[in-house]
Amino acid sequence: MTEGRGATPAADLREHLAVALDLDDLVAALRVAREVRPWFGVAKVGLELFIASGPEAIGALIQLGYKVFLDLKLDDIPTTVNRAARIAGSLGVSYLTIHARGGVTTLRAGVTGLADGAQAAGLPPPVSLAVTVLTSADTAPAHILPQRVEAAAEAGCGGIVCAAADVVEAKKLAPQLLAVVPGIRPEGADVEDQRRSATPREALDAGADLLVVGRPVTRAADRVAAASALVESLTG
Repeated sequence: MTEGRGATPAADLREHLAVALDLDDLVAALRVAREVRPWFGVAKVGLELFIASGPEAIGALIQLGYKVFLDLKLDDIPTTVNRAARIAGSLGVSYLTIHARGGVTTLRAGVTGLADGAQAAGLPPPVSLAVTVLTSADTAPAHILPQRVEAAAEAGCGGIVCAAADVVEAKKLAPQLLAVVPGIRPEGADVEDQRRSATPREALDAGADLLVVGRPVTRAADRVAAASALVESLTG
């Protein structure tokens, strides 16, 4: 199957690829989202785009056919996290990040709020993702990852966000959790601020369930070619 230039992936692979729309303008973000839609099934809305455009960004991306990954890394008192997550659930997001450093109580508050918000709106159950150790950090003590993975499992999260290098250990601790891996960089690409980056193939081979790809595609001179090459690296 082809659309425009480059081969598009099978639908099942596309659902494992998220494009990170780290832009401060909704019009520009939607332009990128439309261009790469044949290769990505999930769109990540982070702090930058959400602060710039708010819930409008979520609705617009859902209209384009994306599942929305709202990456706000909620980290506050449990009541605040619960209420914020409830709103996110009502907006139709498929994934929401909550920082695991808040512990089981905060994570559970987010899990409950997200599920309640979606249910009240008559929407499918979304997935709460516990952020373990950022891919831009390479100095976390060894005990942090297992501690946060175990907290995510105990709190009822559906998945975690971690570096590709952490996936194997995390899956041993909690094999039922989805592993979402940011910091994806194609072979030879500049890792920039992602100190614990991985190629798409390395991440999938480690057991990642969802790869989050941003600048190597969104800031490429030819985004269609970059997206197509990314998929070819996984299917070739």
